[in-house]
Amino acid sequence: MRMDGELATNTDPMAPWSLVVPLKPLLLAKSRLAAAADGILRPHLALAFAQDTVAAALACPAVRDVAVVTDDPAAAAELAALGARIVPDTPAAGLNAALSYGAEAVRAVRPGAAVAALNADLPALRPEELARVLAGASVFPRAFLTDAAGIGTTLLSAASGMELRPAFGGQSRRRHSASGAAEILLDGVDSVRQDVDTGDDLEAALMLGVGPRTAERWEAGAHALDGSRDG
Repeated sequence: MRMDGELATNTDPMAPWSLVVPLKPLLLAKSRLAAAADGILRPHLALAFAQDTVAAALACPAVRDVAVVTDDPAAAAELAALGARIVPDTPAAGLNAALSYGAEAVRAVRPGAAVAALNADLPALRPEELARVLAGASVFPRAFLTDAAGIGTTLLSAASGMELRPAFGGQSRRRHSASGAAEILLDGVDSVRQDVDTGDDLEAALMLGVGPRTAERWEAGAHALDGSRDG
């Protein structure tokens, strides 16, 4: 497993972006999916979301490496196997502290890296759409992409030499805008906007077309749920 040390990279070492992906312990993740999945299925879905997100990010030509900030050992092993670097959540002080720490860890290895924080729950993520978003971000010192609901944030970027200054959670679109980050205004990047917090979000992601791990886990879980109801 890759821990603090050498960064995992995609096939293009000249790709400009390092991504930081935060992931809370799986047993605590996706509690708002209770209407769509039981307590056993939800952690497996949360891991599948993260796996499909990280795999798509590493397949993006603009992304050089992905650092996942997590203290979940099962998730760390699975995501490291995909090529992500695992950064322990040393601050243990919530999402934004984890993202700041992850960005610092990336720049300890690559001081001039352009860094972007990316949600871990983007199971429909398309590498080509992520590339378009990062290209849009590259012309600003700091920039962000709002979520499908128009309230939160799914990506926040910081150019080389700029602090990330994350303010995720709740109405983060407003906070990131107030912090001076430019909003990335693009059509046709729905897969980068569609995070999954609720059953409705999951349905929207499934309509877009989720990655293979989420599709497999959802199908297996749905069959299990149907079987338990029939019994």
